[in-house]
Amino acid sequence: MKHITSFLNAMTPWNIQNKTHSQTVKIPSIQQWVWALHENMCNGLRTFASISNFLTREYARENLNLERGGNKGNNVIDLCKQGKLKEVMVFLISLSKMGDWVNPKIYSSLLQGCAKVKDLRLGMLVHTNIIRTGFEPDVFVGNHLTNMYAKCGILENAHQVFDKMSERNVVSWTAMISGYDQKGMPEEALRLFLQMRGEGVEPNEFTLVSVLSSCASLAEEEQGKQVHSCVIRTGVDSNVFVGNALVTMYVKCQCTEDAWMVFDKMSERDAVSWNAFISEYAMLGHGEKALNLFSQMQREGIKANHFTFPSVLSACAGLEAREPGQQAHAHIIRSGFESDVVVGNALVDMYAKCQSTEDAGRVFSRLSIYDVVSWTALISVYAQCHGEESVELFCKMQHAGIEPNHFTFASVLNASASLATIEQGKQFHACIMKTGFEADVTVGNSLINMYSKCGSIEDARRIFDRMGEQVLVSWNTMIMGYAQHGQGKDALHLFEQMQLGGIKPDGITFVAVLSSCSHVGMVDEGRQFLESMSRDHSIEPEADHYACMVDLLGRAGHLYEAEDLIEKMPFEPNALVWGSLLNACRIHNNVELGQKVAECLFKLEPEKAAPHVLMSNIYAASGRWGDATRARKVMTDRSLRKEPGQSWIEIKNNVHTFYAEDRLHPQTEEIYTELYKLAGKMKEAGYVPKTNFMLHDVDNEQKEYMLNYHSEKLAIAFGLISTPAGLPIRIMKNLRVCGDCHNVAKIISKIVEREIIVRDTSRFHHFKNGVCSCGDYW
Repeated sequence: MKHITSFLNAMTPWNIQNKTHSQTVKIPSIQQWVWALHENMCNGLRTFASISNFLTREYARENLNLERGGNKGNNVIDLCKQGKLKEVMVFLISLSKMGDWVNPKIYSSLLQGCAKVKDLRLGMLVHTNIIRTGFEPDVFVGNHLTNMYAKCGILENAHQVFDKMSERNVVSWTAMISGYDQKGMPEEALRLFLQMRGEGVEPNEFTLVSVLSSCASLAEEEQGKQVHSCVIRTGVDSNVFVGNALVTMYVKCQCTEDAWMVFDKMSERDAVSWNAFISEYAMLGHGEKALNLFSQMQREGIKANHFTFPSVLSACAGLEAREPGQQAHAHIIRSGFESDVVVGNALVDMYAKCQSTEDAGRVFSRLSIYDVVSWTALISVYAQCHGEESVELFCKMQHAGIEPNHFTFASVLNASASLATIEQGKQFHACIMKTGFEADVTVGNSLINMYSKCGSIEDARRIFDRMGEQVLVSWNTMIMGYAQHGQGKDALHLFEQMQLGGIKPDGITFVAVLSSCSHVGMVDEGRQFLESMSRDHSIEPEADHYACMVDLLGRAGHLYEAEDLIEKMPFEPNALVWGSLLNACRIHNNVELGQKVAECLFKLEPEKAAPHVLMSNIYAASGRWGDATRARKVMTDRSLRKEPGQSWIEIKNNVHTFYAEDRLHPQTEEIYTELYKLAGKMKEAGYVPKTNFMLHDVDNEQKEYMLNYHSEKLAIAFGLISTPAGLPIRIMKNLRVCGDCHNVAKIISKIVEREIIVRDTSRFHHFKNGVCSCGDYW
């Protein structure tokens, strides 16, 4: 018997090898495929001399009990229930070749077994055996045949069998309706249900569950309510499965009151009943409601299952609630679901969204199965703050043979955007094109973001223009890209186009628009946009919008108007708002207002060093060195550390990072030699160091020396000696670029006749032919 089943396993669906002649026979149609497999198997079986005794009439009758008219076929039915389908199939073929009659129960049991394990190949072989022996299937065999094809997802074959049935009952219709529903074809399922009702066939509870599922998929409230009426008339409303289907349908149709009404009337409720509400609340962003329901479910003694926990974890992720997430994790461990791949993926995602990178990594490392969802969740969390590790994970995933999906590409593109590694980003773009994901809107949006943040706004716009579907996120990303590059007019023109195209702006759109105004000093336009938010678009300005407006007014020198705007805000200003005003005080060297604003920031964020650094710089720029020293001493006393300035550049997929006066790079000598050469040429071009930007109480000579080796200058010099002439040099800075470095970059761009692109914390600067795109307004 072992040899026989091995032979069956060797049969492949699309290339059937003749064991005698070693030829491959191509079968174009399903019917021919099954027929050839039947012939081939019978011919092949005859080559096995060791099993000839098993194929005798006596053995079949004695051991399989296939006597006509008897009840001895029960042994074979038991074998089917045990999952020994291939063994039964071998004997069925041998008996049909000998002309023996086969009990219809055998066919039904075999088909039922094939449907259960979704063994299409074996099910088709049973079907062909039925056709070849001339057996006329009764309604029971026909139902099992229809159900087998439907469960295996071959609905065309299922419908052919269904249409040829001389007699059909509710089971026949339910098999088809369920098949279409499970295949994601709810419209066809509902059409069949209406046809069934038209023919006078009464549905049962299984029919109604499938129909309600289709209504839920389409969010068809009216049809769902009609089916509900049918449920009541049929008298199956007390059935727990029907009740769950009704609750799910109403929840999906966002008829929460109706859903609760059904839920409250249910005499019996299980985990599925609760899951319907928990999952929907989590999906709609009502995380607290989802978690409260989960707690209530536990109090009522209902055990959560592997569908409950992903929804609960999704709710925790949405709220960024790490503590409830950890409690759910403990519950998962106690319940034994930690090894479930879906639950494991949800845990990784939850910890990722809660910014708990280490916990996400630990859960990931303990997963028994890694799929694309697991890898993508971890890649996503690292992309937010550890871009290099995110890219490394992507490479490991590919080496593991896991194919990335559109979410994976979106995450790894975000990593490239955060690192501003355009060459790496271009490689991912090429990979996206090969895998066919470029048309995906999520990937398209991530490509726009990546190219924008890597300094290539032209490439970002090309991607935007090529998108087949431009959703709100696409427009927002492109407008924000223009804002970051200081192209305010282009941003506002795109905003107008967006509205003309019927796309309604949201709060994020106006953050991008106000940022665009801020970077180019369009004060009047900014005022109008802020007023229009609530007046014309029913969008109430939030802290981000006020911060943008304060920044706009502050940069333009309207410091006290900015202060007045803060005082009139309908809610308490946060650190972002006050920080924008303090930065404006630094730009315009307003010590008095700066002190007032800084005090507010000290209270809001006592653990942050940035306000103290800004105040120290304001004092230093005003020549108040004693106050500057005291501000620095406060930082020391409170163990507050200023983030050291650093610049980095990508060369041949490697990121090179520099600090001020850095001598750790292996090419330090070449870098300093290049800077020395440039210094001579800059002096010839009229460069005079702006020592007022060196906020240290030292003499001018020392200030000049310190200015010469700022991190961005070292990065520019390295870029010049490491890349071919004519190519742009892209530098990233973790702080705002200083005035002297800004001036130097302009002069160098003219000397070497190359574009230098610098991204700092505020915006992009494109230096070309001695001019910066910001117009010296930053």
